Amino acid sequence: MATTDISSPYYGMTDQQLMAAISAAQQAYIDLRTGKKVVNVSYAQGGGSRSATFQQTDMANLRLLIAELQQALNPGVRIKRRRPMMPYY
Repeated sequence: MATTDISSPYYGMTDQQLMAAISAAQQAYIDLRTGKKVVNVSYAQGGGSRSATFQQTDMANLRLLIAELQQALNPGVRIKRRRPMMPYY
């Protein structure tokens, strides 16, 4: 079930489009981890297409993109992010 959140940038994408975008983003992440310096990710959305270029320093952003796409594909599932560790005195 694709996202029904109208404010989401992935609103209007079908499940197949979201799964294809997740696959492309995951492959880009693997390519970065294996040593390729620049990776391009592109996907079609509604009336146009989007693309992004990632470098080795953008691995955190790429992981966030994968998490956002997975959240859009499964809107009922919340992806928990680790909260900052705070020392107790």
